[in-house]
Amino acid sequence: MRAQRFIALLPEGVPMKRDFGRALAILLSTGAIMAVAACENQAIKQQVQTDDKVKADNRNAPPPAAPPPPRLAKGVLSESVVAAMRAPSQPTGYWQPANTSKFSHSAPNAVKLVTDDPVSTFSIDVDTASYGVVRDALSNGAMPPADAVRVEEMVNYFDYAYPYPQDRNVPFRASVAVYPTPWNRGTKILHVGIKGFDLPKAKRPAANLVFLIDTSGSMDEPNKLPLLKRAFRLLVDQLSPQDTVGVVAYAGSAGVVLEPTPGSKKEKILEALDRLEAGGSTAGGEGIRLAYQLAEANMIRGGVNRVLLATDGDFNVGITDPNALESFVVGERDKGVELSCLGFGNDNYNDAMMQKIAQAGNGNAAFIDTLNEAHKVFVDQVAGTLFTIAKDVKIQVEFNPARVAEYRLIGYETRLLNRTDFNNDKVDAGDIGSGHTVTALYEITPVGSKAQMSDPLRYGHKMRGDAGAELAFLKIRYKLPGQTTSHLITRAITPADETQDFAKLPADLRFAASVAGSAQLMRHDPYIKDFTFDRAISIASASKGEDRFGYRAEFVQLLRLAKTSAGLKPLEPPPGAQE
Repeated sequence: MRAQRFIALLPEGVPMKRDFGRALAILLSTGAIMAVAACENQAIKQQVQTDDKVKADNRNAPPPAAPPPPRLAKGVLSESVVAAMRAPSQPTGYWQPANTSKFSHSAPNAVKLVTDDPVSTFSIDVDTASYGVVRDALSNGAMPPADAVRVEEMVNYFDYAYPYPQDRNVPFRASVAVYPTPWNRGTKILHVGIKGFDLPKAKRPAANLVFLIDTSGSMDEPNKLPLLKRAFRLLVDQLSPQDTVGVVAYAGSAGVVLEPTPGSKKEKILEALDRLEAGGSTAGGEGIRLAYQLAEANMIRGGVNRVLLATDGDFNVGITDPNALESFVVGERDKGVELSCLGFGNDNYNDAMMQKIAQAGNGNAAFIDTLNEAHKVFVDQVAGTLFTIAKDVKIQVEFNPARVAEYRLIGYETRLLNRTDFNNDKVDAGDIGSGHTVTALYEITPVGSKAQMSDPLRYGHKMRGDAGAELAFLKIRYKLPGQTTSHLITRAITPADETQDFAKLPADLRFAASVAGSAQLMRHDPYIKDFTFDRAISIASASKGEDRFGYRAEFVQLLRLAKTSAGLKPLEPPPGAQE
C-alpha cells in the first residue's frame, strides 16, 4: 500500500521500475517545492491580513505629502572650459527643498527722542534686490517673507525727478520736503532726495568687466541660467569698443570661459555665454578668486574695474564662510576692483550673502526675476549700474528739539553709522552711480503733537533750540572717484520746505510715500497706524505721473495682489535658513 501511494505521488512519465532512486529524489524535490510554496502562500495571506488591518486603522488619516520631483544635473559646463573646471560626477538626481532662500533679519528702526539722541547718521543705499524678491513672491500668489522687504530698496527702485546737479564736480544736490504722514495723522514725513550727475555716454570711462556666472546644478531652472544668459546679452549690446569683458564660470570648480575680449567682438562674447550649461556643486568662493585675478590682470587705471556676480547665492564649495568672503571682497575693493551682485531664482536665493558682499565690494545688488527687469538694470540704468560718480556717501540729520520731539528713520537698518563715522573718511559707505536717485524718509513727531509716543520727563528740563524755526539740519558727505578726502554739502530744513496738504504734493513725493507705507505693511512694522493696501493703491494710482516704462503701473498691480494675498501664509524660509 505504501508503495502504491508513493507511485501515485510521482509525476506522470517517471520510470519507477527502472530507477527507483531517481524517482524517490524527484518526489522528495517536489515535496520540498510544495512545502515552500505553502509557506509562501501562508506568509502572503498573513501580509494581506496585516495590510488590510493597517488600511482600516489609517482609513481616516490624511495621505502623506508627495515628495518634490527630482532634478537632474546636466553635466559639463562648457566645451571650452579647461579640464579642471569640469564638475565631478553627480548622482543621477537630487531632491530640491521647496524654498531654501536666506534673508537677514533686521528689526525696524526704533523711534528716537530728540532730547536724548538728536543726530541720525547712515550710509546711502541704491540696491533694488528687495523689490524684485517682493514682486516675484506676489506674482506667485503669496506675501513675501517679512525679512525680504527692505523699505529703502522698495522706494529707491523708482526714479524721481529731483533736480540734477550742474556739473560732475558737485555730483548731486539735496532736495528736501516735509509733509503729512499718510499713515499717522499726528506725524510728518521728512523727505530727502538726491539725484546723481548723469554722465554723457561719450564721456563714460572704459570698463573692464568680468562676468562671474554660477553654472552649478541649482541654476538649472528657466528663471536662472537661461534668464541669466538672456540678461547678459542685453548688457553686451551696450558695450563700447573700449570696454573689455571676461567670463568666469563656476560649478564643482572654476575656470575661465572667455579671456578679456574687446566690446567690439560681441559675437565672440555671446558665443561664450551660449555655451554655458548647469551642472555640479557651487564653488562660488573659488570663482570669485579667479574673477578678481582676471580683473586685476586687465586693470584700467582711471576706468571702471568691476566683477558682476550672477548667481542664486548658493555657495557650498571653496570659501563658504560669509565673513571670510566679505574680508576677501573688501581687500579686492581696496585694490580698485568693485563687485556688483545679480540674483536669480526664488527657491534657493541667498539674499543675506548677496547683500553682505555687494556692500563690501562697493557695488549694488539687484534681483532679476524677469527679462523686463534685466532690461531695466542693463539697458535703462546701465550707467548707474556700472559707472560711479560719488563714493562713500553718508547722510547726517540733526533735529531741533524745539520743533521735533521724536523721529525714526524708515528703512536703512543695515546702513546705520555711528555719529562719529560721518567725519571719518576711513569709514566705508555707499556709492552712487551715474543718474542714480537716492531717497531717504524720516517720520518725525512735532513738539506738542498727540502722536508723541514718549511721556514727558517729570524731572527733565525744557530743551530749547538755538536755530529758531529750523526743523533740522542736513549734512551730506561724499568723495569723488579716485579721491580719499570727502566733500561736504549742508542745508537747513525750515518751514519753507513744508506742505500742509498731502494732496497738493508733487506726484513723485506722494508715490514714494505710498511705496514706503505699503512696504511697512508687508513687513508688519509696528509704527503703521491708519493705513491699508486700499489707501496705498489709491495714492499710487493717482501719482504714477508720466511712467515712461510702466514701472509705477506695475507697482499698483502688485499692491492689488498684496491686498488679496495678505491673508495667506507668507513664503517664509524653513527654520535655520535666516542669517
